[in-house]
Amino acid sequence: MDSEKNMAKPRNAFTSSIGFVLAAAGSAVGLGNIWRFPYLAAKDGGGLFLFIYLILAVSFGFTMLITEIAIGRKTQESPLTAYKKLNSKWGFLGFFAFIVPFIIYPYYCVIGGWVMKYMFTYLAFLGDVTTEEGFFTGFITSQWQPILYTVIFAFGCFIIVYKGVEHGIEKYSKILMPVLFLIVVFIAIYSLTLKHTDANGVTRTGLEGASIYFIPNFKGLTFSKLLYVIVDALGQLFYSLSISMGIMVAYGSYMKKENNLGKSVNQIEIFDTGVAILAGMMIIPAVFAFSGTEGMSAGPGLIFITLPKVFLSLGKFGTFIGLIFFVMVMFASLTSAVSILEAIVSSMIDKMHWSRKKAVLIMSAIAFVISIVVCLGYNVFYFEHTLPNGSVAQILDIFDYVSNNILMPIVGLLTCLLIGWIVKPKAIVDEITRNGEHFARKALYVVMIKFCCPVLLFIILLASFGIFR
Repeated sequence: MDSEKNMAKPRNAFTSSIGFVLAAAGSAVGLGNIWRFPYLAAKDGGGLFLFIYLILAVSFGFTMLITEIAIGRKTQESPLTAYKKLNSKWGFLGFFAFIVPFIIYPYYCVIGGWVMKYMFTYLAFLGDVTTEEGFFTGFITSQWQPILYTVIFAFGCFIIVYKGVEHGIEKYSKILMPVLFLIVVFIAIYSLTLKHTDANGVTRTGLEGASIYFIPNFKGLTFSKLLYVIVDALGQLFYSLSISMGIMVAYGSYMKKENNLGKSVNQIEIFDTGVAILAGMMIIPAVFAFSGTEGMSAGPGLIFITLPKVFLSLGKFGTFIGLIFFVMVMFASLTSAVSILEAIVSSMIDKMHWSRKKAVLIMSAIAFVISIVVCLGYNVFYFEHTLPNGSVAQILDIFDYVSNNILMPIVGLLTCLLIGWIVKPKAIVDEITRNGEHFARKALYVVMIKFCCPVLLFIILLASFGIFR
């Protein structure tokens, strides 16, 4: 009876190809592009890292991305149910693909709340307060403030997903993504004009920082270090493109059959890689000018501690730059969080046959309870745990490690085995070329999905356990 109901009611769909591309790019363009990509580029030889990243983007990234979108469009199902439709014995993979966004969403809302706190602080012309010693730590360790901002951020995600695919996700992506892109371009160009003389009388410019970013640095490069750079670029690309999070399967299921799938994936790749490179151009020249290469740090430290100091050094104009920067980060985190929630909601709609209203309400409520636990992980529930990769973790870090470093590579690896060896690549190739489109990278795709991608994903998994460190 339920299946008959489902057949009677047509599936939601993106109204246009550009709507799909911007929504998928919005998912891919997230915090990882902004706080991890510039750090890795600065650490791993600048142009050398960029070159390796681009090669991996058009081979590994393309293969994984087009596979998941094609699975979604072919099956017209969300991640929880799509894999079973491909092969009845592989339903367990759908469960893993559902668990990943379910773990990520609550803590992503917490980080989104942090971004919102800074955005509102700059909006109130109090940006200089964010540079005070212990401001960030004091905020995240306070009991109620992080929860309040998490509520505001999560409510924004709730409204967009509640409105559905056409009137929510697509509509807001068409507004947010072009604005985000324009802000990134503006700050990137502005960063190149910066010039600063430090206390020791050393003058550094944004252009010098850009040269460090774009010109390959082979100094001290050994085969072992090259492997580390490849692993870093591989990991960054994997996490950046929203692969193995169920998102692209869900979004693919909303893609119209007549749209050119291959062309759309190319556009998502270009948008995501372009923003990642521009993020490096936005951050590295600015941080280098004011702090040298020592100013680079991975993770929240770069956005919430280092960059506010750069904005403060720019005087009154720095408050404006800081505001539009955090507006941009806000848009990036919101579009990503919306896609993560949609992967969870669409799974409940398809598996449990819930209405969108019921699915969004129940799953958002559960996620919010977990978000509160994550917030309290910095005060009431504080503890320290050393992870297999050597980092010291709290609740948020453990959630991030389990989802990103363990489950996502496993989902990706199993997807390659399913498509490469069980279902066979032809099933995906046929979906890509269903309207008679030419698939230029067909031979590369088959080799990648069967042989190369499984090996690369296994390397990512090994790196998660600290084997390459």
